[in-house]
Amino acid sequence: MPDTRMKDDDSKLVRPASQRGLAEVFRHRYLLSLLVRKEVQIRYRGSVLGWLWSYVKPLLQFVVFYFAIGVFLGMNGRVDYFPIYLLAGITIVTFFNEAFSNGTRSLVDNAALIKKIYLPREMFPVASMLIAAVNTVPQIIVVMVIAVFFGWTPSLLSFAAILLALVIVAVLASGLGLLFGSINVSFRDAQSFVEIIVMVAIWASPVMYEWTAVANVVPDWLFTLYRLNPLTSAVELFHYGIWYPLGPSNGAVQPDLWTFAGVAVLTSFVMLVLGQFVFRRLEGRFAQDL
Repeated sequence: MPDTRMKDDDSKLVRPASQRGLAEVFRHRYLLSLLVRKEVQIRYRGSVLGWLWSYVKPLLQFVVFYFAIGVFLGMNGRVDYFPIYLLAGITIVTFFNEAFSNGTRSLVDNAALIKKIYLPREMFPVASMLIAAVNTVPQIIVVMVIAVFFGWTPSLLSFAAILLALVIVAVLASGLGLLFGSINVSFRDAQSFVEIIVMVAIWASPVMYEWTAVANVVPDWLFTLYRLNPLTSAVELFHYGIWYPLGPSNGAVQPDLWTFAGVAVLTSFVMLVLGQFVFRRLEGRFAQDL
């Protein structure tokens, strides 16, 4: 009788590279949590105030915006509660920029670890997004506390808009981090290209200005293209959740906001699938190029 024990044992062996993908990342969620925890701890290592800096920075931003832009440049008279409007938009864009930029550099920055042991390489861009999310939480809390001081009375729809905005940014930044992070391993020009994108991001969405300023000066087709930017929908959703409940006299909700928000969700997930596809195609060259 032939010995089938070796064949049975071989059938249970799986090549590490054969189970790649985002599902594998969350199967190793304990390792993912260790990466996130390590990076967060490193950020505040040796700091006396520690986590308090995460609350001090947005508070100082609010004071600067209120006086420098609101009072001196007169924006407080043009847009009600302008510092809150501005800080809310900057919070979302900062989350995107940090997650996207760090995700692009994550593979190169962890080259030594990638070359030593096997682990799902997608873990590094995903961890970068989660680290950015952790760093964004204090900013969101500060914005909400300031808004409460000015009379913020949110509804369940307001919280749904805030949560949806964060989901859009998280998925979009993860997809772009996978895409550009994998390209950056072989072509470091990708990192410079990303720096340009994050620099433009704050102006490509209604952060420093209201969406009506764009609608009044561009053709309808170009305004529609502007609204198809997922970051535009995310910023407006955040405004809808925090700024609009304050009752600004000159504030107007974008027409079909929730429709474009749905398109933004779909676009973000398409970008995530594309990023995963490119990542897997290029992953075989990581060890060599790093």
